Amino acid sequence: MEKTYVLDTSVLLQTPYALEAFEDNQIVLPIAVLEELDALKGAEGEQGTNARQAIRRLEALRAQGNLLSGVPLPNGGWLRVETNCVDVPLPTEFPGYPNHRRILQVCQALRASQSRVVLVTKNILLRIKAQILGLPAEDFTSEQAPVSADQYTGRCQVFVSEKKFEAFPKKAIDPEDVYQTDELGEKKPVDLVCNQFVILRADQSSKKTQLGRFDGKKIVPLAYKKKKPYGISPRNVGQYFLQEALMTGAEEAPLVIVKGMAGTAKTFYSLAVGLHALLETETPAYRRILISRPNVHFDDDIGFLPGDEGEKIAPLLRPVIDNLELLVDQNEDERFADERSLSGKIEELFARDLISAQALNFIRGRSVTKTYLIIDEAQNLTPKQAKGIITRAGMGTKIILLGDPNQIDNPLLDERTNGLSYAAETMKGSPLCFQVTLSAEECERSALATDAVQRM
Repeated sequence: MEKTYVLDTSVLLQTPYALEAFEDNQIVLPIAVLEELDALKGAEGEQGTNARQAIRRLEALRAQGNLLSGVPLPNGGWLRVETNCVDVPLPTEFPGYPNHRRILQVCQALRASQSRVVLVTKNILLRIKAQILGLPAEDFTSEQAPVSADQYTGRCQVFVSEKKFEAFPKKAIDPEDVYQTDELGEKKPVDLVCNQFVILRADQSSKKTQLGRFDGKKIVPLAYKKKKPYGISPRNVGQYFLQEALMTGAEEAPLVIVKGMAGTAKTFYSLAVGLHALLETETPAYRRILISRPNVHFDDDIGFLPGDEGEKIAPLLRPVIDNLELLVDQNEDERFADERSLSGKIEELFARDLISAQALNFIRGRSVTKTYLIIDEAQNLTPKQAKGIITRAGMGTKIILLGDPNQIDNPLLDERTNGLSYAAETMKGSPLCFQVTLSAEECERSALATDAVQRM
C-alpha cells in the first residue's frame, strides 16, 4: 500500500539525493524545509554543499511541473510541496523550534486525510516529539550500516583438521576445509570474505593457532608477520592483522579500514608503517604521509581562523604529535630527557614534508597520488565525505580510515550512519580493501586504562 513520507531538512542535508530513495510512494516537503535549505545554501563545508545540491534537484523537478500540485519522480514516486496546514492545532504547551512545529502540523493534517503518513528525519528529538503526538516517525536508513554487533570486523576464527593445520603455512588451505561450530557443537560451513583475516585452530588441539588471510581463493599465511616497521612489533592478534593490512602495498591494498576503541594503537601503528615506508626502504613507497582528522565544529570554520593552514589545524594534531614522540625516540627511559631535541626531531619530519597535515575540506576534490593518507577519527565523516575521499585516491596512494564508531561528535551521525561504518560495509569483500576491527582486549594503554575500560 502506498505511503506518504514527510521529509524534514536534516534528511536532505545528509543525503541530497534522498528524494530518489522512497520507491513509488508519495513524498511531501513542508515549505519550512525549503526555507531552511535557502538559509543554509551559503553555509561553508558539507552542509552548504548538500543544501545547494538539494536545491538544484528541486529546481530540476520544478521545471517539469507544479511542485504544489506534485511532480513525478524517476523511480515512480510523487513529490509535492505543502504550504498549508498553518492552522492545524498542536498542544499549546508543546515546545519546539518553529519550523519543527510546522513540519509536525503538516504531518497532523495529512494523517487526518490519509492513514499511512510517516515523518522521516535524522533529528532524534523531532522523532520523539512526533511520537508524543502519536505520529509515526523513522530515521532515514538508506545509508545505514547494521547495528554495531553485526558489523563486519574483517576477521574470524575457524577450525581446520590437524593435518592441514600442520601443513600450513607451507601449503595454503581451501575455504571448504575450514569450519565453525554452532551452539550445539555441530560443524557449520564458513562464508569467508575476500581479504578477511583468519585465526586458524587445529580441531584436535584447539589451543594451537595460526594466522592467515583469505585472498579470495585460499587461506594464505601473513606476508609481513615477522616484520618490525620502524622498530615496532605486534603485541596481539589484532595488531598482526593491522600490520599486514598497512604494510601490503598500495597496488594490492589501496584502502585499509580500521575500527577500534582508543588505545588499540590504530594511529600509532599507522604512523609507524608510514615512516617505515618512507625512511626504511631502499625505494620509498610513498612521497609523504598526509594526515587529516575530521572535526564537526572545526571543518566548517577553518576559513575564519587566523594563520596559515598549518597553524589553523595545529590544535587537531596533538594526538598525532603524541604518537610521533613515542616513535621517533623509542627509549622509554630517556625519551623526555631532552624535550627540545625530541621536538626538533618531529619538526624535522614536517619541515622535510615527510609528514604533513591538511583540513578535510582541502583534501576533498583533489586527486592525491603516491601518498600514505591517514584519516584519523573517521567516524565523524558522513557517508558522502567518506565516498569523496576514497574516490579521490590517485595512483600509488594508500588510504587508511581509522576510528571508533562508538565515539561520534557529529549530532547527525550515529554508529550506523557514520562514514566509517558505511565505508566498511560497502567495501566489504572488495579485493582492494583490507579491514580489521580491534577488540577492547587488544587495548595497549596503561594497566589503569585497561582496567577502567573493563569496569566503567
